[in-house]
Amino acid sequence: MSELVLPQPSAFGPVRMLLRAEGLAGFLIMVLLYVWTGGPWWLFLVLFLVPDLAFFGYLAGPRVGSLVYNALHVTLAPAILGGIALVAGWPLGVSIALIWAAHIEFDRALGYGLKYATGFGDTHLSRFGKGR
Repeated sequence: MSELVLPQPSAFGPVRMLLRAEGLAGFLIMVLLYVWTGGPWWLFLVLFLVPDLAFFGYLAGPRVGSLVYNALHVTLAPAILGGIALVAGWPLGVSIALIWAAHIEFDRALGYGLKYATGFGDTHLSRFGKGR
């Protein structure tokens, strides 16, 4: 089996700063939408860090860990949930989707990206210790 070769940090300098600013803007938009929809703050506080439970996937190794982590940290997932919840008239689902998306955007603002199977620190934004 061949080794996966990762490029050096693909997002650095001004591009990395723009991506982080984009994450911050996305986080603020999700929070504003959450406020606008009238979601309860206790729910936001309880659920905001739930996607980070994906870290436990790394107990099964980096390949499984990256799959679990990415499943809970890709913006497509809360977008689908939010769309279904809007169509179904399910306010709790909309709240959960906004909280989930806020978490993902907050992570991006901090510089955390989707993980490669080579290790927790290898992300689409940078390699661990580089480009932060």
